Amino acid sequence: MSGFEQLFPGTLPKLVMFDLDGTLIDSVPDLAAAVDRMLLELGRPPAGLEAVRHWVGNGAQVLVRRALAGGIDHASVDDALADQALALFMEAYAQSHELTVIYPGVQDTLRWLRKQGVEMALITNKPERFVGPLLDQMKIGRYFRWIIGGDTLPQKKPDPAALLFVMKMAGVSAEQSLFVGDSRSDVLAAKAAGVKCVGLTYGYNHGRPIVEETPSLVIDDLRALLPGCVDSATGITLADLQASQDRESTVAVTGKFWMKVIKALARWRWRA
Repeated sequence: MSGFEQLFPGTLPKLVMFDLDGTLIDSVPDLAAAVDRMLLELGRPPAGLEAVRHWVGNGAQVLVRRALAGGIDHASVDDALADQALALFMEAYAQSHELTVIYPGVQDTLRWLRKQGVEMALITNKPERFVGPLLDQMKIGRYFRWIIGGDTLPQKKPDPAALLFVMKMAGVSAEQSLFVGDSRSDVLAAKAAGVKCVGLTYGYNHGRPIVEETPSLVIDDLRALLPGCVDSATGITLADLQASQDRESTVAVTGKFWMKVIKALARWRWRA
């Protein structure tokens, strides 16, 4: 039985929302190169690929602070130094995405969902300025009707604001929606939004198995969601889905900010 058949018996979700890094693309090699360049410019030793792989997933600011701290806990990092390092990192990362690759099964899954008429959205903690070029490079931008970057809204995952915002824009309920990601932040955001969540085993969950986060379903390949493509080794974990106590207040923003968001979404829609 495929993932969709287990999670949505007799039907399909009307909306599938995806994380980007560690879910659709492997961007760690380029992120690690940018982090190491930043550290070298600050007179520090490079972190290396494997360390950065454990640090990504919570946005550029947190990644930079973890690199400065040399670990997950970054509370002791000086704010002024973090701001300086972030500017260096952003400059370095903007220069090249040549090492980033798309994961196997992504194109097949997105193409199948589009043929079924399922709406799709991308919700990532990556800064918005990097998302469009990466989607163009990977040739998958056309699949997403809504694209939310880490700085599109005031909140980022694990806050459910982006998921709630997209569902509201799509006119789709939580029961008709699905979120697909690879990290604790993704699972927490989905649970807070009352949405079923699929966790991928190959992602960047800070070195921890994604099954520990108890998503609704754990798979090794996106194609395991599709009828006829399920692997017999695919496991499922059913979790209690706790909706947010106050969904509307989570996404409350000013009228001026709404105009910014609407313009951003329209721009991404044009690119797709």
